[in-house]
Amino acid sequence: MAELVQYYGTGRRKSSVARVYLRPGSGEFKVNGRAFEQYFVTESQRSSARQPLLSTETAANFNVLANVSGGGVNGQADAVKLGLARALILFNAELRAKLKGEGMLTRDSRGKERKKYGQKGARKRFQYSKR
Repeated sequence: MAELVQYYGTGRRKSSVARVYLRPGSGEFKVNGRAFEQYFVTESQRSSARQPLLSTETAANFNVLANVSGGGVNGQADAVKLGLARALILFNAELRAKLKGEGMLTRDSRGKERKKYGQKGARKRFQYSKR
């Protein structure tokens, strides 16, 4: 039986986690079993998620299968971007310099700040009454 050739990358952003599989193919892109355009509705989400493929000019060479969970759709798009970039490096280590130069290998560590006690939220305070 023939071996399945695929490259795997994990991407995270806020509370979103994306498991991205790159398989040699015709350029089909699926997210959670749905078509790419159907899952990522806005153009900014689509361009963000597709950015590593476009910058390395490998969009037509691979079928992309992404499983995404958690967070919102924008965070999920950025998680797919990081997962794709990491999978592309496993495919060809020479792409690392280009992806790193464009900042696609950096995990964006910004997340939700925790709510503090004695306050209404992370930063907002309860209303102060002088009298």
